[in-house]
Amino acid sequence: MKKSAQQISIQSLMDASGVRFGTSGARGLVADMSNEVCFAYTTAFLKAISASSGRIALATDLRPSSPEIAAACAAAIEHAGLGVDYCGAVPTPALAFYAQTQGLPGVMVTGSHIPFDRNGIKFYGAAGEITKADEASISGAVVTVPGEGLSIALPAVNRAASELYIARYLQFFPAQCLAGMRLGFYEHSSVARDLLRDLLQRLGATVVSLGRTDQFVPIDTEAVAEADIEQARCWAAEHGFDAIISTDGDADRPLLGDEQGNWLRGDLVGVLCAQYLGAEAVVTTVSCNTAVELCQSFKTVRRTRIGSPYVIEGIEQLIQAGQGQVVGFEPNGGFLVGTSMVKNGRELAPLMTRDAVLPILCLLSMARENGGQVSDLAKRLPARFTASDRLQSFPTETSHRILAELAASPAAVEALLGGLAGKPKGQDQTDGLRLFLENDEIMHFRPSGNAPELRCYAEAASQERAGFLVQEGLQRMRVRVGG
Repeated sequence: MKKSAQQISIQSLMDASGVRFGTSGARGLVADMSNEVCFAYTTAFLKAISASSGRIALATDLRPSSPEIAAACAAAIEHAGLGVDYCGAVPTPALAFYAQTQGLPGVMVTGSHIPFDRNGIKFYGAAGEITKADEASISGAVVTVPGEGLSIALPAVNRAASELYIARYLQFFPAQCLAGMRLGFYEHSSVARDLLRDLLQRLGATVVSLGRTDQFVPIDTEAVAEADIEQARCWAAEHGFDAIISTDGDADRPLLGDEQGNWLRGDLVGVLCAQYLGAEAVVTTVSCNTAVELCQSFKTVRRTRIGSPYVIEGIEQLIQAGQGQVVGFEPNGGFLVGTSMVKNGRELAPLMTRDAVLPILCLLSMARENGGQVSDLAKRLPARFTASDRLQSFPTETSHRILAELAASPAAVEALLGGLAGKPKGQDQTDGLRLFLENDEIMHFRPSGNAPELRCYAEAASQERAGFLVQEGLQRMRVRVGG
């Protein structure tokens, strides 16, 4: 018997499925991202941006669940009377750049760095990544979902998105600028693994493939697994690389390791990339390393809540204020370009979504131009070191309750951190609870916006000290809840 169409409230769908917006896109367990859920979300997105004609760009990462989710998104696009411009498996920033250049809305099926049993959908308007206001419109929508036809076969792949993305960098970076560099590429399941290897080789580098797998590997560039830290050092010792590179699953967050296999922190990568591009104004999140201010390279530094929509909002505000060449980045290393950047007569087009490829190329080029090693780059910055990690399966409600208790009580903070760090001298509740301590160290606790996790960030005068603060801080949080 044929099922009839039904009216579905996205808010009710969120409550029933658990698939909801976090810091970047709608995400949830794969088991909960049914055809109906994905069809409804896509329909609500098209309704929110008033899409009534033309094409919608659609792409995926390499997660095993992504093609099925994309098929439901494609069904919703066709049901709305629109064309599916299927770009295949490409980096999120490649999909975004193609959509931006073509003036198309876009849908990217990706869970970024989160575990393989989860996935997500990111939405782009013709002008770029959707805003929090757009997310609110989607969340408040009521849509009609047909009783059948909630999934279709995906069309043939249009390679234009990949080609346009590669051309962006070939136009900006000089030919053979990486000639003579020997790079290890930890490819794992990165959707950029073929595209980025091709790009690096076209710029003159020798690239050695490492760790390629057909099984999805959830690389978190803000909390790199100990196994990946040790593996990079082993590869460096074995092969004598100039650098080791990698990305997260959808290639909007970079990993760059020096010649010794030590991964650079994403926020320092962001500062160095901004310096290389000659940015005048920088937008970053509240959790970023204070080296961004201390280096005194930028006329303006603005800090925001964590999440690319907030960084984008800050970039747009600085552009409107006439702050010159404006960029943004997050501590995960994802880099955004708000205005055209000109260097040595070559122009780089804006891209208002996180990107992993640009910071990798900028730092490799910086090391090459300076005639030094990648490990020398961070030595140019003030000696401030950051670390971060997370407690998984930590209920979001518990995180909010604990942080509210700590924010309201200096005594509670001292009880938590007693004997670990100096007394608190200030706090910032822009996003989570960021504690400034008397010994100039910083500890920052924040519930993840994408999963039931509690994240901890720390800043100190040495990398070892910052790492110790994070691990001890998380352990004390675990003890506090009786875990």
